[in-house]
Amino acid sequence: MGASPSASFSVTIRVEIANARLVGVVTANISEAGGAITALDMIEPGPETLVVDITVNAEDEVHSTKLRDLVDSIPGVTVRAMSDRTLLLHLGGVLGTMSKVPLKTREDLSMAYTPGVARVCLAIAKDPSAARNLTIKRNSVAVVTDGSAVLGLGNLGPAAALPVMEGKAVLFKRFADVDAWPICLASQDVDEIVRAVELIAPVFGGINLEDISAPRCFEVERRLRESLDIPVFHDDQHGTAIVVLAAILNALKVVGKKLKDAKIVVVGIGAAGVAISTLLLAEGVGDLIAVDRTGILDPSDKNLDEQRLHIAMASNPNRVTGDLSDAIVGADAIIGVSGKGSIQESHLLKMASSPIVFALANPDPEIDPVIARRHAAIVATGRSDEPNQINNVLVFPGFFRGLLDVGARSITPQMEIAAARALAGIVGDEELSAAYIVPTVFNPAVTKAIADAIRSTVRPEHSVVHRQS
Repeated sequence: MGASPSASFSVTIRVEIANARLVGVVTANISEAGGAITALDMIEPGPETLVVDITVNAEDEVHSTKLRDLVDSIPGVTVRAMSDRTLLLHLGGVLGTMSKVPLKTREDLSMAYTPGVARVCLAIAKDPSAARNLTIKRNSVAVVTDGSAVLGLGNLGPAAALPVMEGKAVLFKRFADVDAWPICLASQDVDEIVRAVELIAPVFGGINLEDISAPRCFEVERRLRESLDIPVFHDDQHGTAIVVLAAILNALKVVGKKLKDAKIVVVGIGAAGVAISTLLLAEGVGDLIAVDRTGILDPSDKNLDEQRLHIAMASNPNRVTGDLSDAIVGADAIIGVSGKGSIQESHLLKMASSPIVFALANPDPEIDPVIARRHAAIVATGRSDEPNQINNVLVFPGFFRGLLDVGARSITPQMEIAAARALAGIVGDEELSAAYIVPTVFNPAVTKAIADAIRSTVRPEHSVVHRQS
């Protein structure tokens, strides 16, 4: 599919123009070449020559360079410079720290730091559970990565992963007022990752694992959940699964079907695919078939790891064999969490009436949404420039808000299902349509609904608050 101009590829081109009448020529050329002009600012006005800044959304870096060269080729026009607005936004990082208390007098200093802080230390030493109330712990989450699966870019390492973790922390604060801290570990060894997180855990009320590749991510999460008394949540798995379940519930409602009667095919059984399949099975999907690179998951396959073996044994009740072409016959929905091109138009022709297509690979979906909409009643992607964006930011802020508020010590499938149902419920029947099956990330009801769902689901014995009371 042809990409659309996006703010993530926004540039500002500073242009010296010999004649004011040429401004219209410049803007027309940019627009004709596919650039979306969002601003034009006069920098140096003059009776003859003038300098303007033209801010443009491009399709990608190559496109922005072509736009610059195009402008520079216009007679009477010279490009002085071009700046990448996304890189400028990240200069110095997108995070900082801010004190919650004033430090204006000696008294302030004496209470916030020494000698008064010693009393706080002794209170925690006497009762370690007091740390939740007397420190940042009660509202803090560690966003932990090893940089092995950064977005859709691959194994970039911890330094290159840091901008993503910073951005995740900003989202935590913006949408749920949670203080999140980026932790990028210089190791991709499971033992070292687990030990590092265990060592820093006293500071935090929860751990958000991020961009750790499968299958190591499964073991890292399992071991940390066993060893820590705070919730551990791998967002690439569970955040994705919760949004997908919410979207599927609403999509099925639009086409007049129910989950218990539906046949759903999941393509790509990595971290997200395993979690999606697990949650759909827990919620009672009628028939789920999981497909990976080798075809339909087979319980007799000795190469399956523990997670994929569990999915293989719990799914495919009719024991269909073969590949995606065989699995998709009569399917009500297909969920792609694999890669570009893994779903073909011919596959959609084999689906049931009013089919649902979730092509979630990002930035390039498994099938072009334009092609998918020729046959599907509902299409969802992971892209922000398409309807029905399946975005984890709908889940993790509210999910952790609820966990932190009750001092949860663990996460259960019941919490994830409750969060999905709450998210689905935000879109009322009067709003629900083929182009609107999940709320937007800026809907103020999202965080509260999910946090409330988590708070109401946490059992007292799983809560630090209960233990302290």
